[in-house]
Amino acid sequence: MYQIIAIIFLAWVILQTRTYFRLSHIPGPFLAKLTNIPRFTWVLSNKAHDIHVSLHRKHGPLVRFGPNMVSVADPKEVSHVYAFKYPWVKSNFYSALQMKPRGKPIPGIFAAQDEAVHKLLKRPVAGAYAMSTLVSFEPYVDTTMRVFCDELERRFSDRQVCDFGKWLQMFAFDVIGELTFSRRLGFLESGEDVNHVMANIWETFKKTSLVTQMPWLDRVWLNNPIQRWRRGGGASPGAAFAMACVEERRQKTTDKNDWGFNTRDFLSRFMEIEAKDRTVPPYALAAWASSNITAGSDTTGIFLRTVFYNLLKNPNTLHRLLEELDSAAAAGNLDDLASWKQTRELPYLDAVIKEGGRIHPPFGLPYERVLPKEGATICGEFLPGGTVVGMSAWVVHRDKDLYGEDCDEWNPERWLRYDAERRRAMENALLTFGAGHRSCMGKHIAYLEMYKVIPTLLRRFEFELVGPDEGGAWDVKNRWFVMQEGFLVRLRKRTGVSD
Repeated sequence: MYQIIAIIFLAWVILQTRTYFRLSHIPGPFLAKLTNIPRFTWVLSNKAHDIHVSLHRKHGPLVRFGPNMVSVADPKEVSHVYAFKYPWVKSNFYSALQMKPRGKPIPGIFAAQDEAVHKLLKRPVAGAYAMSTLVSFEPYVDTTMRVFCDELERRFSDRQVCDFGKWLQMFAFDVIGELTFSRRLGFLESGEDVNHVMANIWETFKKTSLVTQMPWLDRVWLNNPIQRWRRGGGASPGAAFAMACVEERRQKTTDKNDWGFNTRDFLSRFMEIEAKDRTVPPYALAAWASSNITAGSDTTGIFLRTVFYNLLKNPNTLHRLLEELDSAAAAGNLDDLASWKQTRELPYLDAVIKEGGRIHPPFGLPYERVLPKEGATICGEFLPGGTVVGMSAWVVHRDKDLYGEDCDEWNPERWLRYDAERRRAMENALLTFGAGHRSCMGKHIAYLEMYKVIPTLLRRFEFELVGPDEGGAWDVKNRWFVMQEGFLVRLRKRTGVSD
């Protein structure tokens, strides 16, 4: 018995030694070279993004985050790590993000590791997410914006305290409901998290973010039989909600070619593709619909919170933006319900939105890839095949050489003060929605909402942050909480702006 234990221990020591020396030339915390436990605890602390930044500033452009994981910080490597041609495959980080009804993984467009599966899922629906197509959805965003403004005015315009972070996410959720299912999901009218969908999705994200750091935990923690039973069979909250909407739509169809009352929404397109394209796998409809719900609301809500919070915390930038908006409106170039075409011509609004995506990208962990068997040279260092590499948007967006010495601060002016070449380099390094051929397909949905709702709300209402003495969150140390969970405001209707 003792001999067996000794043999197992010796094998473990040899394996750990080989693992340690394989990437020993890459700097990083000592324990991270032996185990993934450190990066698990970084995520558990809710400060992984800040820890990643500090580690790179201490050790340089390459830092060993785990026994086989190297984080890359140099913005010039973005096109290398996330190439369009011959892309590197996604690591097991993404296995934790797959849907698992009844315990069986179903790959989605974002989480699929197999490039052939990803292509099979993306090709049929890519056109629906193109900006040229989404502009045709603008009337549905307008409908939701009208409800949003009316509800804010009805409930809070007498300077009642508003949980604005919550309302911004409810807006994002109802917009994606309009675009996907041709109807709002009732968040704005009720003023509540319908069926606790938002809270459940957020709780799921917090757990899966931990599992991404140690993927083997998925089976023993999140996806064991007891947890699947508690979830009613294993479906995630977002997936279950989306599939309920799909079943509701199926019941409304009158024949094989009738896809409901609105043939222009995402679900109609998805169902038509499912019926006509025999190459589509049987799980595709579930993957498409649930991806819209789980990814389309939370990230946009965080993005909106970031912009509004930083504008209110920095009144000089808010004042400059309001001057631009009011000037455009006075010249007849901006309606009270802002349009995409109008707002794309506003340079300071564009700078504010870019800065929001830079200062607080919604995804706070590295986008991991696996090096091919021949390995690769990154930042002048050779990394052997099979090494997992990744770039964090939080780290890359704080590169002082590219974004300036003030890169830790909110400053939309950085997008206006440099020449065209420098701005292109800054834009190319933005990882707000990833990079390369696996960048987020839904990014155009988020931008459509952002460029419309920010000027519409700012021209209709005056906002004031509620201070900490009244339960608000002012301290920048609370940044993670503020952007992920929300913040409080008082609001009143601006004078001189029509309904």
